[in-house]
Formats: sequence, C-alpha cells, structure tokens
Amino acid sequence: MNTILPARSQIILLRFLAAMVVGACLLTQNSLGQFISVDLESEPLQYSKTRPSNRISKLVEALANGSISWKYEDKKEYLVALLEHLNISESSQVLVFSKTSMQVQHISPRNPRAIYFNDDTYVGWIHGSSLVEISTNDPKLGAAFYTLRMTSSAPRFRQETYQCLGCHATTMTKGVPGHTVRSGFPNYDGIFDVKREAFVTDETSDFKERWGGWYVTGDHGDLRHMGNAYLRSGTLDTSRNGNRQSLDEFFDVSNYLHIESTHHTYLKTELPRLDLMTEKVARVHGDKDSRLHRVRDAFVALRSELEPHMMKEERILFPIIRSLEASSNRQEFHCGSVANPIRQMESEHDHAGNALSVLNESTDGYTPPDWACNTYRAMLDALKRLESNMHQHVHKENNVLFPKAIQLEQSK
Repeated sequence: MNTILPARSQIILLRFLAAMVVGACLLTQNSLGQFISVDLESEPLQYSKTRPSNRISKLVEALANGSISWKYEDKKEYLVALLEHLNISESSQVLVFSKTSMQVQHISPRNPRAIYFNDDTYVGWIHGSSLVEISTNDPKLGAAFYTLRMTSSAPRFRQETYQCLGCHATTMTKGVPGHTVRSGFPNYDGIFDVKREAFVTDETSDFKERWGGWYVTGDHGDLRHMGNAYLRSGTLDTSRNGNRQSLDEFFDVSNYLHIESTHHTYLKTELPRLDLMTEKVARVHGDKDSRLHRVRDAFVALRSELEPHMMKEERILFPIIRSLEASSNRQEFHCGSVANPIRQMESEHDHAGNALSVLNESTDGYTPPDWACNTYRAMLDALKRLESNMHQHVHKENNVLFPKAIQLEQSK
C-alpha cells in the first residue's frame, strides 16, 4: 500500500527510478519523448522476430513444460504468486496515480497502479483489472514487454511490441526499447496537463522535480517534491503533500499489499538505524543523563519484540488471511482458528506499546535538552516518528485487518 519510504529508502528508490517501467505515456512536444526514426525491425535488433530470453520467457516455458504449476486464486493472491515466481519482493511496492499506462481507464488517485520490481523485472498491477503489465530486461531486445491475463485457466502471457514501444522507444530511451519514469503535473483525475513540462527522472534530478503523479511517504524535512499532489486552479498544490506517514485519506489501502510493504518495510529500515543511534547517544551522553541508558534498554527490548513479530506475521498470519480471502470454503489451519495467532500478535502489540511508552516518558515526549548534539536530536526525531508509525501500524491491524479476518473465517 501504500508505501512508506523513509528518507534512506528514498535514496534507494532513486536508483530504481532510472531504470523503471511506468507503462504507456502521453506524449506532446513538451513531454521530452518524441518519436525517432529508428527501424527496430532491421538488423541487429529485429524486435518482433528475435526470440526472447529473459525472466518472463523462461517462466512461460516452465509453465508450458509443467515444471511449474500455478493454480488460480483471487486476484490479489494471483499477484502474490506471480511475484514469488519472479523473485520480486512485495515490499518493493510503489504507487502511481497518473494515467500513464495502457490501462488508463482503471487508474486514478482513488485507484493507483502498484508497481513491484527487482533488478531486472517490473510488474504493474491495478486493483479491479484482470490484466497485469510486465516489463523485463532482455540481453537481445533491451526492454521486453508482456501482459498477463489473470483467469481461472492457465496463466495467459502475451508478448507486446508496438503498443508499448510508443513510449518505450523514444528519445527518452535513446531510441531503443528501454525503461523510463516521468514526473509531471497531474489533474485531479490523474491525467497529466500536456501543456506543461514533464521531467524524465534519474539520480541526477532535482528533488523538487520528482514524483509528480506518484504517491510518496516518508520524511524529507524541508525539501519539496511533486508527489501526492494534483493541480488546483492551475497550480500544483504541495501545501500538504510532504513528510507523509500514511496514504489512507487518498484511497482504500486495504486493496493493496500494504502492511508488509509499508510499515514492515519502514521498520526493517529504521530499526537498524535507530539501534546505532541509541547506542551512540547512551554511550556518549549517558553520564550526563542516566535516562538515556533506559532509552537504550527500552529500544533494544522493542526491536527484539518487533523483528520476530514481523516474521511471524509475514510467514504465518498474513498467508492465513490471504488464504481466507481466496477461498469460499472453510479451511483448517495448523494453528486452528485464525483468532489464535491474532491473539498472540495483539499481545505482542501491547508489549511494543509498553516499550514505546518508556521511550516517550524517558525523553520528556522526545524533547531535546538545550545541550543535545545533532545525533541526540536526530535520535529523538526518529523515535517520535517510530512511535507515530507504530500507532498507525497497530491500529490498522488490531482494529481493521484482524477483526476482518476473524469475521471472514466465521462467515464460512
């Protein structure tokens, strides 16, 4: 779901942006993507005739010869299975709400497209659509494009050519099939204002020109970007788009693989960083304020609680919930009822809440003393964000996801 990308994760995202697929786009004289006269069917490329050899073509061959079996489940479970076959993590999820895809009719700020990726393959999924868009790097073709129709029969892959190359073989990709990402000025419905300049984004792009038409979460201080915003009276409204920890007000995040790819991703990035900071601050300043040793102990306890907690949710509870969502029949689980692991998770949430209370009280509500150094102040800011993120995390699970799962099981 939404994706919560702390500042550190945003740096990683920038490297991804330079190579990432965003689907078909709207081209104008100001969009930086003009068609050029390169014959893709001549030697050496021969794009539509050359036999592909890439991650998708190998998956298609494995399905055809029976070395991989793949049964149909609901569309979200179908997506999970596809990502597993392609070795793509759910936590790679990013969301784009601009109508820049071959499926523009399904995309809007209320129904953004989710993109999942690894080093060479990109999967575009839209809630409510049965069609998945896929792009992958191919040693002979450059970028190779596919669609997958999610049906109850065998998976139906189709290799696409010129329907995708209209945007992915232009000046933006140096005239050969390639990947690109754009940042532009979306209207309230997600359609880019084609009269305005659009930016091709890479690691050299100004922060203020990034993510137009995308949803972005995480902390970035006073820096401004174009994400989470659309044009109002001809001006991109960025008054409330920055430093967001949640996207709930924009769309129904429950439609996405959001718990693992937002809060869990945030914690997996932030906990190791905070571990270093709390250790350093306690070691350097603990003699001056003994409460910092209590802060350190409370954080260590919190981390030791959260890391196995997330693993149990990802490996046990969340697969059970997905199985309940995918099946119309009552199922038997090794743990009995889904309520059993849920009770354990709720108990662990309480333990984490206790540790957060200790952190809050021991730092006077994360208020730095006058003599606090920059690292001390950064630690307090990070702990404050951690508490806020955890409150959202626990609320979504205890009050939304868990009751829904129990009700779903009882209804079968």
